Amino acid sequence: MTKPLKVALLGCGTVGSAVLRLISEQADDLTARVGRPVEVAGIAVRRPAHHPDVPQHLLTTDAEALVARDDVDLVVEVIGGIEPARTLILAALEAGKSVVSANKALLADDGPLLHAAAAKAGVDLYYEAAVAGAIPLLRPLRESLAGDQLRRVVGIVNGTTNYILSRMAETGAGFAEALAEATDLGYAEADPTADIDGFDAAAKAAILASLAFHTPVSAIDVYREGISAVSASDVARAAEIGCTVKLLAICERVENGNEDGDSVAVRVHPAMIPTTHPLASVGGAFNAVYVEAEAAGQLMFYGQGAGGEPTASAVLGDLVAVARNRLAGASGQGPTGYANLAVRPIADTPTRYHVSLDVADRPGVLATVAHEFARHEVSIATVRQDGHGDAATLVIVTHSAPDAALSATIAALRDMPVVRGVTSVLRVEGLS
Repeated sequence: MTKPLKVALLGCGTVGSAVLRLISEQADDLTARVGRPVEVAGIAVRRPAHHPDVPQHLLTTDAEALVARDDVDLVVEVIGGIEPARTLILAALEAGKSVVSANKALLADDGPLLHAAAAKAGVDLYYEAAVAGAIPLLRPLRESLAGDQLRRVVGIVNGTTNYILSRMAETGAGFAEALAEATDLGYAEADPTADIDGFDAAAKAAILASLAFHTPVSAIDVYREGISAVSASDVARAAEIGCTVKLLAICERVENGNEDGDSVAVRVHPAMIPTTHPLASVGGAFNAVYVEAEAAGQLMFYGQGAGGEPTASAVLGDLVAVARNRLAGASGQGPTGYANLAVRPIADTPTRYHVSLDVADRPGVLATVAHEFARHEVSIATVRQDGHGDAATLVIVTHSAPDAALSATIAALRDMPVVRGVTSVLRVEGLS
């Protein structure tokens, strides 16, 4: 009861320093919850001089040696990226040490490899902090809903893009202006590419889909579009039809309609959603994930999706779980890939479009445009036409159709003489 469990901390940036502080501040509570004291044995960093507030005797630049130490029981990885994180985590697992990670990019790329190493060694690999920060999400998907069949997981999983789109909706600002504001406030990195181009959300979508549908899904399987092409006009048009624009990570189990069984479609892109949808009210840098299950029905998970303390909270939750398992001489249930469903390409995935066209204002134009949709077997749900001089604006919302058919329709419209320009194309989710 008195011998401490020793933790190797890899990384001491925003998240790592918060983890270190919480372990110190909550030492008594952690001891009571785990059953043994939890102590940090060492902290691997690249530049010790950049951490003057950290006990210097704990700092080391030799992460490999720290992970290999005999007195280290558990490893917490918060350095991010692919390497050296992958090598260090594999070394820890192979040495029989459970690992807690917040590394979404690595887990999205090499999840099966890491889980296989953990299973072989009989230890845990937990990563609640990798998706949606402090929100308890991955464990409910893996454990609480293990007796149900999930149909759909839709989420706002990137706080930077949600802040930008929220400000565009609230102020009428353009994308560049809202991005500059997000950067000034610290919500966006100096290089925001991973956020605004959807790479961050795609990695998280891969993790969510893998857990929800018991199928290995990697980041390369995720269709991805960012938000840099979303304009103030797009946001205004969404408001006109009672919608708002969000960057969504959408993971769904799709019926193939044949004997091949279901498939999994995973995509990240901006979309219009009705203001009545639970995700529509998620503003600022917050995250939320909406789950649809056959027996449990509709579930909503909401909270802070980033930041040092929220992410550290999730890391410590995992740390307590793996510490308890270690003391019990057992490991927790990892993800299962037994379903091994095929990943459906975006071209075959059913979606809906909101299309805005500038057209010549003369008789027969609407019929000509409608014929082009029909030629590609895309059904039109609603049409609105506004005239202005010798031109008009057509706003069309389609019914669900394969994305390839919708894309082919848009390409054909661009070449039509009566269409002066395709001014906006956004996918639509959640409209009846």
